Amino acid sequence: MTLLLAVAAGALIGLSLGALGGGGSILAVPVLVYLLDQSASQATTGSLVVVGVTSLIGAIAAHRAGNVLLGRGLVFGLVAIGGAVAGAEASSRVSEEVLLAAFAALMLLVGGMLAWRQLRHRRGDDSRHAARPALDDPIITFSPTFACQCPRALKVLVTATVVGALTGFLGVGGGFLVVPALLLALALPMEYAAGTSLVVITITSAAALTVRAGSYAAPDWTSVAVLTATSAAAAVVGARLADRVGTNRLQAAFAVLVLGVAVYTAARAAPALL
Repeated sequence: MTLLLAVAAGALIGLSLGALGGGGSILAVPVLVYLLDQSASQATTGSLVVVGVTSLIGAIAAHRAGNVLLGRGLVFGLVAIGGAVAGAEASSRVSEEVLLAAFAALMLLVGGMLAWRQLRHRRGDDSRHAARPALDDPIITFSPTFACQCPRALKVLVTATVVGALTGFLGVGGGFLVVPALLLALALPMEYAAGTSLVVITITSAAALTVRAGSYAAPDWTSVAVLTATSAAAAVVGARLADRVGTNRLQAAFAVLVLGVAVYTAARAAPALL
């Protein structure tokens, strides 16, 4: 039964990561804690494996489909490493109850953000068909126009650091922040932001996992392996699904799922803090 739960949960995580470029990591920790009976520290470590491997597979599939701007993803991911290291170090200094409570608060925030974006999208047009940006447009141009690029560079720096910190602290990929950052700070269309975010998530997950190696309780690797394998396979399906189904519909369904899991996680975590 445990393995069946891991397979079903892995499919949801992978579909989300592949189709939306993020969000699946929000489900990984609750799945490992409440369905697969892991501690909070074990779950956040195991989640990094699940999300990192799945994002790598999804990034490869998205790159083959032409939906990844690799250079921008690498730059953003490298900037985020500092935050990932700091977050992983901070995670070892708080109790598991605080860790789960923080995760529940994060899920409620993400669910609210997703719901808010859906309300906005209903009043606008889908941006999936926007023109592809020039591939050689850098994040920072060292030229007389550099001053004009500073605000964009600052947005990338701040957002990447926050994403890295969340990845290290809570074992999440941060796609819910990476995708909006790529959409707004770098003006990427949705289909390229989703694919490029997978590159960022792969880098930050690997950095946080490296810091955690040997200093945290090891998760049940059998359950993590099953969850990872299923999630990785589903990510490939999700990447193809994104080309056939409108992202607004996918995001609406995922928003409902995240809010439901968030309420459950908050209800379970609250008594331990009272």
